[in-house]
Amino acid sequence: MALDQSFVGRSYPPTDPYEVGREKIREFAEAVGDANPVYTDTEAAKALGHSDVIAPPTFVFAITFKASDQVIEDPQLGLDYSRVVHGDQRFVYTRPVRAGDRLTVTSSIETIKSLAGNDILDIRGEVHDEAGEHVVTVWTKLVARAAEPAAEGA
Repeated sequence: MALDQSFVGRSYPPTDPYEVGREKIREFAEAVGDANPVYTDTEAAKALGHSDVIAPPTFVFAITFKASDQVIEDPQLGLDYSRVVHGDQRFVYTRPVRAGDRLTVTSSIETIKSLAGNDILDIRGEVHDEAGEHVVTVWTKLVARAAEPAAEGA
């Protein structure tokens, strides 16, 4: 069953603040194999004008994807998460994520499309710091695959 188009534009409440830690940044940089010292060395980050280590660009995905749970778990939307695959991700930064940031995410449904029986859902996450300043906008595309046709004779 196709997702309800009336959900386009629906926004969900901001998340509780997520405090970005140096160790989380280091672990993430190691996990993705990025040895850039601005992710692990405060002095290297300061030499480039940052107040502390910064996070790799895709670090914020973990925060925004968790925030999109509000959309995914909305019983009125009716998304069958067992059929969902991650379709795409896009980031537009105002500034880098820094250690010590306390970030909140406000998720909203930007588009819902149906294509060949699949539902395609675009969720926009607006990430702000504790002062309310914009840090990054993240778009997450989810594809809810069409149900398998019933087997003959079943």
